[in-house]
Amino acid sequence: MKLLDRVRNASKVTKVRWLIIYCTDLVLLIPVFGYLDLYVRWRDADASWPVIAVGVLLLLVFNVLSIRPFRIAMRGERRPTAILAITGTIALVLAAAGQVFALPTWLALLAPFVRRRTIIAVSVASIVLFNVYASFAPDFNPPLLIVVQSFFTALCVGAVLANLKLWQLTAEAHEGEEAMAKLAVSEERLRFARDLNDLLGRSLTDVAVRTEQAERTLRADQEAAAAEMFAVRDLARNSLREVRTVVQNYRAVDLDEVLASVRAVLEAADVRCTVRADTGSLPPETRTLLATVVREGATNVLKHSKAERCTITIENGVLEMSNDGVSGPVGEHAPIGLAGLAQRVRAAGGTLQAEPVSGGRYLLRAAVPA
Repeated sequence: MKLLDRVRNASKVTKVRWLIIYCTDLVLLIPVFGYLDLYVRWRDADASWPVIAVGVLLLLVFNVLSIRPFRIAMRGERRPTAILAITGTIALVLAAAGQVFALPTWLALLAPFVRRRTIIAVSVASIVLFNVYASFAPDFNPPLLIVVQSFFTALCVGAVLANLKLWQLTAEAHEGEEAMAKLAVSEERLRFARDLNDLLGRSLTDVAVRTEQAERTLRADQEAAAAEMFAVRDLARNSLREVRTVVQNYRAVDLDEVLASVRAVLEAADVRCTVRADTGSLPPETRTLLATVVREGATNVLKHSKAERCTITIENGVLEMSNDGVSGPVGEHAPIGLAGLAQRVRAAGGTLQAEPVSGGRYLLRAAVPA
Protein backbone atom coordinates (compact mmCIF):
# COMPACT_ATOMS: atom_id res chain seq x y z
CA MET A 1 0.00 0.00 0.00
CA LYS A 2 2.85 2.41 0.78
CA LEU A 3 4.27 1.83 -2.67
CA LEU A 4 0.88 2.47 -4.29
CA ASP A 5 0.41 5.63 -2.21
CA ARG A 6 3.87 6.83 -3.21
CA VAL A 7 3.10 6.29 -6.90
CA ARG A 8 -0.31 7.88 -6.60
CA ASN A 9 0.90 10.94 -4.70
CA ALA A 10 3.98 11.53 -6.86
CA SER A 11 4.14 14.67 -8.97
CA LYS A 12 3.83 14.55 -12.73
CA VAL A 13 7.51 15.28 -13.30
CA THR A 14 8.42 12.43 -10.93
CA LYS A 15 6.16 10.03 -12.80
CA VAL A 16 7.74 11.08 -16.10
CA ARG A 17 11.19 10.49 -14.61
CA TRP A 18 10.21 7.01 -13.46
CA LEU A 19 8.73 6.21 -16.87
CA ILE A 20 11.90 7.29 -18.68
CA ILE A 21 14.16 5.37 -16.29
CA TYR A 22 12.25 2.10 -16.46
CA CYS A 23 11.80 2.26 -20.24
CA THR A 24 15.55 2.72 -20.55
CA ASP A 25 16.11 -0.22 -18.20
CA LEU A 26 14.07 -2.42 -20.53
CA VAL A 27 16.35 -1.50 -23.43
CA LEU A 28 19.43 -2.14 -21.32
CA LEU A 29 18.20 -5.66 -20.52
CA ILE A 30 19.16 -6.88 -23.99
CA PRO A 31 22.19 -8.74 -22.56
CA VAL A 32 19.77 -11.20 -20.88
CA PHE A 33 19.72 -12.95 -24.26
CA GLY A 34 23.24 -13.98 -23.30
CA TYR A 35 21.82 -16.32 -20.67
CA LEU A 36 19.93 -18.15 -23.40
CA ASP A 37 23.10 -18.38 -25.47
CA LEU A 38 24.98 -19.83 -22.48
CA TYR A 39 22.21 -22.35 -21.87
CA VAL A 40 22.33 -23.50 -25.49
CA ARG A 41 26.11 -23.92 -25.27
CA TRP A 42 25.79 -25.92 -22.06
CA ARG A 43 23.04 -28.09 -23.56
CA ASP A 44 25.04 -28.76 -26.71
CA ALA A 45 28.20 -29.35 -24.65
CA ASP A 46 30.04 -26.59 -26.49
CA ALA A 47 31.52 -25.37 -23.20
CA SER A 48 32.19 -26.87 -19.78
CA TRP A 49 30.02 -25.93 -16.83
CA PRO A 50 32.75 -23.84 -15.09
CA VAL A 51 33.00 -21.66 -18.20
CA ILE A 52 29.22 -21.36 -18.31
CA ALA A 53 29.15 -20.43 -14.62
CA VAL A 54 31.75 -17.71 -15.15
CA GLY A 55 29.75 -16.40 -18.09
CA VAL A 56 26.56 -16.28 -16.02
CA LEU A 57 28.37 -14.46 -13.20
CA LEU A 58 29.84 -11.89 -15.60
CA LEU A 59 26.44 -11.30 -17.20
CA LEU A 60 24.82 -10.88 -13.78
CA VAL A 61 27.41 -8.30 -12.69
CA PHE A 62 27.00 -6.51 -16.00
CA ASN A 63 23.20 -6.39 -15.66
CA VAL A 64 23.36 -5.05 -12.12
CA LEU A 65 25.92 -2.33 -12.91
CA SER A 66 24.31 -1.29 -16.19
CA ILE A 67 21.30 0.33 -14.48
CA ARG A 68 23.46 2.96 -12.75
CA PRO A 69 25.07 5.14 -15.47
CA PHE A 70 21.79 6.36 -17.01
CA ARG A 71 20.45 7.43 -13.61
CA ILE A 72 23.71 9.26 -12.96
CA ALA A 73 23.42 11.01 -16.33
CA MET A 74 19.86 12.10 -15.55
CA ARG A 75 21.04 13.71 -12.32
CA GLY A 76 23.80 15.52 -14.21
CA GLU A 77 26.56 14.02 -12.08
CA ARG A 78 30.13 13.18 -13.08
CA ARG A 79 30.92 10.27 -15.37
CA PRO A 80 31.05 6.96 -13.43
CA THR A 81 34.45 5.93 -14.76
CA ALA A 82 34.79 2.86 -12.53
CA ILE A 83 31.40 1.43 -13.54
CA LEU A 84 32.07 2.08 -17.22
CA ALA A 85 35.49 0.45 -16.95
CA ILE A 86 34.15 -2.68 -15.25
CA THR A 87 31.18 -3.08 -17.59
CA GLY A 88 33.41 -2.37 -20.60
CA THR A 89 35.86 -5.07 -19.56
CA ILE A 90 33.02 -7.55 -19.07
CA ALA A 91 31.55 -6.62 -22.48
CA LEU A 92 34.94 -7.25 -24.15
CA VAL A 93 35.33 -10.62 -22.41
CA LEU A 94 31.86 -11.69 -23.46
CA ALA A 95 32.49 -10.45 -27.01
CA ALA A 96 35.70 -12.51 -27.10
CA ALA A 97 33.55 -15.50 -26.12
CA GLY A 98 31.31 -14.82 -29.10
CA GLN A 99 28.45 -12.97 -27.39
CA VAL A 100 27.28 -9.86 -29.22
CA PHE A 101 24.65 -8.64 -26.74
CA ALA A 102 26.67 -6.89 -24.02
CA LEU A 103 28.79 -4.70 -26.31
CA PRO A 104 25.90 -2.58 -27.71
CA THR A 105 24.59 -2.08 -24.18
CA TRP A 106 27.97 -0.88 -22.96
CA LEU A 107 28.09 1.62 -25.82
CA ALA A 108 24.69 2.88 -24.64
CA LEU A 109 26.05 3.30 -21.10
CA LEU A 110 28.95 5.32 -22.47
CA ALA A 111 26.85 7.50 -24.81
CA PRO A 112 25.62 10.15 -22.29
CA PHE A 113 29.16 10.95 -21.16
CA VAL A 114 30.96 11.45 -24.50
CA ARG A 115 30.44 13.52 -27.60
CA ARG A 116 28.04 12.31 -30.25
CA ARG A 117 30.81 11.99 -32.84
CA THR A 118 32.84 9.93 -30.39
CA ILE A 119 30.07 7.44 -29.67
CA ILE A 120 29.30 7.07 -33.38
CA ALA A 121 32.96 6.40 -34.17
CA VAL A 122 33.31 3.92 -31.30
CA SER A 123 30.10 2.15 -32.35
CA VAL A 124 31.25 1.76 -35.96
CA ALA A 125 34.68 0.59 -34.78
CA SER A 126 33.11 -2.00 -32.46
CA ILE A 127 30.99 -3.43 -35.28
CA VAL A 128 33.97 -3.66 -37.63
CA LEU A 129 36.37 -5.14 -35.08
CA PHE A 130 33.88 -7.68 -33.77
CA ASN A 131 33.09 -8.89 -37.28
CA VAL A 132 36.80 -9.14 -38.10
CA TYR A 133 37.30 -11.18 -34.93
CA ALA A 134 34.24 -13.36 -35.64
CA SER A 135 35.43 -14.03 -39.19
CA PHE A 136 37.85 -16.60 -37.79
CA ALA A 137 34.93 -18.72 -36.56
CA PRO A 138 34.04 -21.67 -38.83
CA ASP A 139 30.30 -20.85 -39.01
CA PHE A 140 30.78 -17.11 -39.56
CA ASN A 141 27.84 -15.36 -41.31
CA PRO A 142 28.96 -11.75 -42.03
CA PRO A 143 25.69 -10.21 -43.33
CA LEU A 144 23.56 -11.57 -40.50
CA LEU A 145 26.05 -10.66 -37.77
CA ILE A 146 26.52 -7.13 -39.12
CA VAL A 147 22.76 -6.58 -39.28
CA VAL A 148 22.15 -7.94 -35.78
CA GLN A 149 24.98 -6.03 -34.16
CA SER A 150 24.14 -2.80 -36.00
CA PHE A 151 20.49 -3.11 -35.00
CA PHE A 152 21.21 -3.67 -31.32
CA THR A 153 23.83 -0.92 -31.24
CA ALA A 154 21.54 1.63 -32.88
CA LEU A 155 18.64 0.58 -30.65
CA CYS A 156 20.55 0.82 -27.38
CA VAL A 157 22.51 3.98 -28.09
CA GLY A 158 19.58 5.74 -29.77
CA ALA A 159 17.12 4.86 -26.99
CA VAL A 160 19.45 6.07 -24.24
CA LEU A 161 20.23 9.36 -25.98
CA ALA A 162 16.58 9.95 -26.89
CA ASN A 163 15.36 9.24 -23.36
CA LEU A 164 18.05 11.44 -21.86
CA LYS A 165 17.06 14.28 -24.18
CA LEU A 166 13.39 13.75 -23.30
CA TRP A 167 14.21 14.03 -19.60
CA GLN A 168 16.24 17.20 -20.16
CA LEU A 169 13.34 18.79 -22.04
CA THR A 170 10.92 17.72 -19.29
CA ALA A 171 13.14 19.14 -16.57
CA GLU A 172 13.59 22.40 -18.48
CA ALA A 173 9.85 22.72 -19.01
CA HIS A 174 9.21 22.09 -15.31
CA GLU A 175 11.84 24.61 -14.28
CA GLY A 176 10.38 27.08 -16.76
CA GLU A 177 6.92 26.74 -15.21
CA GLU A 178 8.34 27.27 -11.73
CA ALA A 179 10.33 30.28 -12.92
CA MET A 180 7.25 31.80 -14.55
CA ALA A 181 5.24 31.31 -11.37
CA LYS A 182 7.96 32.91 -9.24
CA LEU A 183 8.29 35.74 -11.74
CA ALA A 184 4.55 36.39 -11.66
CA VAL A 185 4.61 36.51 -7.85
CA SER A 186 7.64 38.82 -7.89
CA GLU A 187 6.01 41.14 -10.41
CA GLU A 188 2.84 41.27 -8.34
CA ARG A 189 4.83 42.09 -5.21
CA LEU A 190 6.77 44.79 -7.03
CA ARG A 191 3.55 46.29 -8.38
CA PHE A 192 2.02 46.25 -4.93
CA ALA A 193 5.15 47.81 -3.41
CA ARG A 194 5.24 50.46 -6.14
CA ASP A 195 1.60 51.40 -5.61
CA LEU A 196 2.03 51.63 -1.85
CA ASN A 197 5.23 53.64 -2.29
CA ASP A 198 3.50 56.10 -4.60
CA LEU A 199 0.51 56.38 -2.29
CA LEU A 200 2.27 56.53 1.08
CA GLY A 201 5.17 58.58 -0.27
CA ARG A 202 2.87 61.38 -1.34
CA SER A 203 0.67 61.16 1.74
CA LEU A 204 3.51 61.03 4.25
CA THR A 205 5.27 63.90 2.50
CA ASP A 206 2.12 66.00 2.86
CA VAL A 207 1.82 65.04 6.52
CA ALA A 208 5.47 65.95 7.16
CA VAL A 209 5.11 69.34 5.44
CA ARG A 210 1.89 70.26 7.29
CA THR A 211 3.33 69.10 10.62
CA GLU A 212 6.47 71.19 10.07
CA GLN A 213 4.30 74.20 9.22
CA ALA A 214 2.22 73.68 12.36
CA GLU A 215 5.41 73.50 14.42
CA ARG A 216 6.60 76.85 13.00
CA THR A 217 3.31 78.61 13.73
CA LEU A 218 2.67 77.01 17.12
CA ARG A 219 4.23 79.82 19.22
CA ALA A 220 3.05 82.68 17.07
CA ASP A 221 -0.49 81.52 16.30
CA GLN A 222 -1.84 78.53 18.19
CA GLU A 223 -5.17 78.59 16.35
CA ALA A 224 -3.38 78.38 12.99
CA ALA A 225 -1.22 75.55 14.35
CA ALA A 226 -4.32 73.72 15.55
CA ALA A 227 -5.90 74.14 12.13
CA GLU A 228 -2.78 72.67 10.54
CA MET A 229 -2.92 69.67 12.91
CA PHE A 230 -6.57 69.11 12.04
CA ALA A 231 -5.50 69.12 8.40
CA VAL A 232 -2.76 66.60 9.26
CA ARG A 233 -5.40 64.40 10.94
CA ASP A 234 -7.57 64.54 7.84
CA LEU A 235 -4.58 63.70 5.64
CA ALA A 236 -3.77 60.69 7.83
CA ARG A 237 -7.36 59.45 7.69
CA ASN A 238 -7.49 59.86 3.93
CA SER A 239 -4.19 58.03 3.58
CA LEU A 240 -5.44 55.18 5.75
CA ARG A 241 -8.61 54.96 3.67
CA GLU A 242 -6.63 54.91 0.42
CA VAL A 243 -4.30 52.19 1.75
CA ARG A 244 -7.29 50.06 2.77
CA THR A 245 -8.79 50.55 -0.68
CA VAL A 246 -5.57 49.44 -2.38
CA VAL A 247 -5.25 46.39 -0.13
CA GLN A 248 -8.89 45.47 -0.66
CA ASN A 249 -8.42 45.65 -4.42
CA TYR A 250 -5.45 43.31 -4.14
CA ARG A 251 -7.45 40.93 -1.99
CA ALA A 252 -10.24 40.75 -4.54
CA VAL A 253 -10.14 37.42 -6.36
CA ASP A 254 -11.73 36.57 -9.68
CA LEU A 255 -14.00 33.56 -9.10
CA ASP A 256 -13.92 32.30 -12.69
CA GLU A 257 -10.12 32.39 -12.75
CA VAL A 258 -9.96 30.51 -9.44
CA LEU A 259 -12.37 27.84 -10.71
CA ALA A 260 -10.30 27.33 -13.86
CA SER A 261 -7.05 27.25 -11.87
CA VAL A 262 -8.40 24.80 -9.27
CA ARG A 263 -9.72 22.50 -11.97
CA ALA A 264 -6.34 22.47 -13.72
CA VAL A 265 -4.46 21.82 -10.46
CA LEU A 266 -6.77 18.99 -9.40
CA GLU A 267 -6.62 17.31 -12.79
CA ALA A 268 -2.84 17.63 -12.76
CA ALA A 269 -2.96 15.66 -9.50
CA ASP A 270 -5.07 12.96 -11.22
CA VAL A 271 -8.34 14.13 -9.64
CA ARG A 272 -11.12 14.33 -12.21
CA CYS A 273 -12.83 17.66 -11.62
CA THR A 274 -16.28 18.70 -12.84
CA VAL A 275 -17.30 22.37 -12.56
CA ARG A 276 -20.84 23.67 -13.01
CA ALA A 277 -20.95 27.31 -11.95
CA ASP A 278 -23.39 30.15 -12.56
CA THR A 279 -21.40 33.17 -11.40
CA GLY A 280 -22.52 35.96 -13.70
CA SER A 281 -25.09 37.51 -11.33
CA LEU A 282 -23.01 37.36 -8.14
CA PRO A 283 -21.79 40.65 -6.58
CA PRO A 284 -18.02 41.22 -6.31
CA GLU A 285 -17.91 40.59 -2.53
CA THR A 286 -19.67 37.25 -2.90
CA ARG A 287 -17.46 36.22 -5.81
CA THR A 288 -14.32 36.97 -3.79
CA LEU A 289 -15.62 35.07 -0.74
CA LEU A 290 -16.63 32.01 -2.76
CA ALA A 291 -13.29 32.05 -4.59
CA THR A 292 -11.51 31.92 -1.23
CA VAL A 293 -13.68 28.96 -0.15
CA VAL A 294 -12.97 27.13 -3.42
CA ARG A 295 -9.22 27.59 -3.02
CA GLU A 296 -9.30 26.35 0.58
CA GLY A 297 -11.45 23.37 -0.43
CA ALA A 298 -9.06 22.43 -3.23
CA THR A 299 -6.12 22.67 -0.84
CA ASN A 300 -7.84 20.27 1.55
CA VAL A 301 -8.61 17.84 -1.29
CA LEU A 302 -4.94 17.73 -2.26
CA LYS A 303 -3.46 17.65 1.23
CA HIS A 304 -5.94 15.66 3.30
CA SER A 305 -7.69 13.24 0.96
CA LYS A 306 -7.14 10.53 -1.62
CA ALA A 307 -9.79 11.80 -3.97
CA GLU A 308 -10.23 10.57 -7.52
CA ARG A 309 -13.25 12.74 -8.35
CA CYS A 310 -14.27 16.24 -7.32
CA THR A 311 -17.43 18.15 -8.23
CA ILE A 312 -17.86 21.92 -7.84
CA THR A 313 -21.28 23.55 -8.31
CA ILE A 314 -22.30 27.17 -7.76
CA GLU A 315 -25.91 28.26 -8.08
CA ASN A 316 -27.69 31.28 -6.53
CA GLY A 317 -24.78 31.97 -4.21
CA VAL A 318 -24.58 28.37 -2.95
CA LEU A 319 -21.28 26.58 -3.41
CA GLU A 320 -21.08 22.80 -3.07
CA MET A 321 -17.72 21.12 -3.43
CA SER A 322 -17.64 17.34 -2.93
CA ASN A 323 -14.98 14.67 -3.34
CA ASP A 324 -14.78 10.91 -2.84
CA GLY A 325 -11.49 10.86 -0.94
CA VAL A 326 -12.69 11.14 2.68
CA SER A 327 -15.00 8.89 4.64
CA GLY A 328 -15.73 8.53 8.32
CA PRO A 329 -15.05 11.09 11.08
CA VAL A 330 -12.60 13.92 10.57
CA GLY A 331 -10.75 16.21 12.92
CA GLU A 332 -11.65 19.75 13.87
CA HIS A 333 -11.05 22.43 11.29
CA ALA A 334 -7.97 24.58 11.74
CA PRO A 335 -8.58 28.21 12.82
CA ILE A 336 -6.71 29.48 9.78
CA GLY A 337 -8.49 27.08 7.43
CA LEU A 338 -12.16 26.23 7.11
CA ALA A 339 -12.94 27.43 10.63
CA GLY A 340 -11.60 30.88 9.78
CA LEU A 341 -13.50 30.87 6.51
CA ALA A 342 -16.69 29.90 8.34
CA GLN A 343 -16.36 33.05 10.46
CA ARG A 344 -15.90 35.20 7.36
CA VAL A 345 -18.90 33.60 5.67
CA ARG A 346 -21.06 34.13 8.77
CA ALA A 347 -19.91 37.74 8.96
CA ALA A 348 -21.17 38.17 5.40
CA GLY A 349 -24.56 36.73 6.37
CA GLY A 350 -23.98 33.21 5.08
CA THR A 351 -23.23 29.71 6.32
CA LEU A 352 -20.44 27.20 5.76
CA GLN A 353 -20.52 23.47 6.45
CA ALA A 354 -17.90 20.78 5.81
CA GLU A 355 -18.56 17.17 6.74
CA PRO A 356 -18.62 13.60 5.42
CA VAL A 357 -21.86 12.55 3.73
CA SER A 358 -23.30 9.28 2.48
CA GLY A 359 -21.55 7.39 -0.29
CA GLY A 360 -18.05 7.94 1.10
CA ARG A 361 -18.01 11.59 0.00
CA TYR A 362 -16.94 14.77 1.74
CA LEU A 363 -19.05 17.87 1.14
CA LEU A 364 -18.03 21.49 1.55
CA ARG A 365 -21.10 23.76 1.31
CA ALA A 366 -21.06 27.55 1.52
CA ALA A 367 -24.19 29.67 1.12
CA VAL A 368 -23.79 33.45 0.88
CA PRO A 369 -26.19 36.21 -0.07
CA ALA A 370 -26.45 36.43 -3.85
